[in-house]
Amino acid sequence: MTKSSEPILAAEFSPNIKLYTLLLVSFFMALSIFGIVLLPLWFLGLGQYISRRYFESLSCSLTSHHLQFKKGVMFKVEKTIPLENIQDLTFIENPLLKFLQLKILKIETASQGHPMKSDMQLVGIIEANAFKDAVLAQREKLSDRKQSNDLASESSEVVALLRDIKGLLKELNNK
Repeated sequence: MTKSSEPILAAEFSPNIKLYTLLLVSFFMALSIFGIVLLPLWFLGLGQYISRRYFESLSCSLTSHHLQFKKGVMFKVEKTIPLENIQDLTFIENPLLKFLQLKILKIETASQGHPMKSDMQLVGIIEANAFKDAVLAQREKLSDRKQSNDLASESSEVVALLRDIKGLLKELNNK
């Protein structure tokens, strides 16, 4: 494991996500005729099983350069977002989330294709405000480090250019 991929902070997820997933999927099932037929099966065990597996698959970690997220039961998603690309971190709440004491942390990046699309939504992070602050602080630290490296490389280029000019002036002086 490289130094830049070692986790600085790992997010913990609230167990209330299981109930949130169960209710959210059942709401969308209730909107269709086929889904209404499956609702009893969903509530009698399949929903709890899938919700529990989904909760167990969640993982999010902050490294020195990236935000890494994994989720999924049947269809697994692994997403890595460079911290320098993160444009906005937003909290979303609704009555159901508030009742379950959950928040959604919406992460938007500098994507040219879909300006209104969020790249990642993290539901139910415990101490979401602290996690958001840690991501922003690490992004700031990375940005400051990059700027100082840019200045250092620019100054070394200037020094090299001045040395070349000094050499040319010495040659002209000697002629």
